[in-house]
Amino acid sequence: MENKKSFRESMDRLDTIVTQLEKNDVELEDAIQLFEEGLHLVKSCDSQLRYFEDQVGTLLKTYKEVDSNDED
Repeated sequence: MENKKSFRESMDRLDTIVTQLEKNDVELEDAIQLFEEGLHLVKSCDSQLRYFEDQVGTLLKTYKEVDSNDED
C-alpha cells in the first residue's frame, strides 16, 4: 500500500515533475508516467486542501460560537 505524502511533499514532487516535463528531454513513455503521477498528486493535493478548508471552517464556526457566548 502506498504511503500518503504530506501536502508539502506532494507539492514538491509535483514541482519536480513539472520541471522535468518542461525540459522536454524525457522519453515519451517516461513523460506519460510522470504526467499520470502528476495527475494523482493534483487529485491528492485537492483532496487535502478541501479537508484543510473544512477544518478551518469548523474552527471559525467554533470560535464564533465561543465568542458569541462570551458576549452574553
